Amino acid sequence: MIRRIAAVPRDGFHLALMLALTFSTGVIDAVGYLGLDRVFTGNMTGNVVILGMGLVGAEDLPVLGPLLALVGFMAGAALSGRALKTAEPGWTRRTTVLLSLVAVVMLAVAALLLAIEDDFSHTVGITITTLLGAAMGVQAATARFIAVKDVTTVVVTSTITGLAADSVLGSGKAAGQSPRRVAAVLLILAGAAAGAALLKWHLGAGLVLSGGITLVVVVLGAIHARHHPA
Repeated sequence: MIRRIAAVPRDGFHLALMLALTFSTGVIDAVGYLGLDRVFTGNMTGNVVILGMGLVGAEDLPVLGPLLALVGFMAGAALSGRALKTAEPGWTRRTTVLLSLVAVVMLAVAALLLAIEDDFSHTVGITITTLLGAAMGVQAATARFIAVKDVTTVVVTSTITGLAADSVLGSGKAAGQSPRRVAAVLLILAGAAAGAALLKWHLGAGLVLSGGITLVVVVLGAIHARHHPA
């Protein structure tokens, strides 16, 4: 098993890992938006839009939740950026630690939700979305450091733009990038669908799935990096 993992080229392996995290983001955003008062924990563009509409009282949209998730995301991204400031390019021990932190936060929050069922206060809900926002900020900044082209793991707007602009109907300059772009879009879509479906069972179920995926990504990334030093 380890030999097979080690035999995969670095770029292709990192792409697969980041695509897995993209699916995980779809799951966790569905949980946040549908189960935690319409707050995105990965898609900060969505939070900024919700915040703007909420500030003028549109449809009773939340303000504090999206705001704190945005602050948490930025804090997490800053933490990751600081930790990786002097790191070697690619997957390193520091990226392993940071993504492990993301998995731990997801699984800890999932355990909390499974323990308290659906009976929790608005304050607890906001605290959860803030923590998840911070975790996703760490993930996004770490993925940015690993630098897999067209796969940020948290948003696909730029990916869709590139897909259309560089397609045969557009400039045709990067048609070879289309499969990974399509995969990223489909995976975040599938993740959102899975997260919504899991909400029918329990609010914490999607977080268990996301945390488990992230943990698997961490283990596989660390094993692969051991055989492909930077």
